Amino acid sequence: MTAAYWTVAGLLALFYSYAGTLKATRDRDRLRPMMAWVDRVPLPAVRVLGAVELLGAAGLVLPPLTGIAPALAPAAATGLVLLQLGAIAVHLTGGDRRIALNLGLTATAAAALWLAIEV
Repeated sequence: MTAAYWTVAGLLALFYSYAGTLKATRDRDRLRPMMAWVDRVPLPAVRVLGAVELLGAAGLVLPPLTGIAPALAPAAATGLVLLQLGAIAVHLTGGDRRIALNLGLTATAAAALWLAIEV
């Protein structure tokens, strides 16, 4: 894998590890200041989103690092692109127009996908 992939995938993995851990472990009151949408989504769904983010982070890093099923890295990047497209839809349908972070994460996950396929 190239240095570009590891840089992009590493940063995404750090972000999603942090965000996924918060969603999987914190209660609604502690999430609300960072994520206004948590009141519109059932708490079990927030927990599942956290688990998906943690799995996506692991999928970006572990398969290429271990050499076991390296095709899972592009699959993880694809999943994170789809996750962010869903997040954008949730923000927009809730009247929240702050989607710059989601757009940036979508572009970064798409770059990780491209780099994973090219290598």
